[in-house]
Amino acid sequence: MPYSYLEHISDVGIRAEAETLDGAFESGAEAMLNLIFDLSTITVTEDITFGVEAGDLALTFVETLNEILFIIDRHSLALTKLKAVQIKQTDGGYLFTGTVLGEPFDLEKHTVKTEVKAATYSGLSYKESEGKHVFECVLDV
Repeated sequence: MPYSYLEHISDVGIRAEAETLDGAFESGAEAMLNLIFDLSTITVTEDITFGVEAGDLALTFVETLNEILFIIDRHSLALTKLKAVQIKQTDGGYLFTGTVLGEPFDLEKHTVKTEVKAATYSGLSYKESEGKHVFECVLDV
């Protein structure tokens, strides 16, 4: 599995890993979205492309997850997936560009399992280990 959940006293920790940076970002988004929705109930009819920039890869990971939460709220969407388009190093850090996929939220079709308020810097880490990119952070639920 490209992601797992970590024990935390009051919130939910996630660990996302993949052989590529793109894949690790996608896995982290899936871990978060799977906490919020039953992903099997979501049909992809809409996509939104967005970008975030932060000082390092770990911060960019958290800001990406938070932007996804913002998109869910702002556009009233049930999202099922993130597709990373580009992760580029800049003078100030990293720029992530990606596309989220989903459909308009429908209370009769989509059950909200858990409300995720934010991805936090608590427990935030990034490392390359055994040929994999690994991110960890805590989600405020």
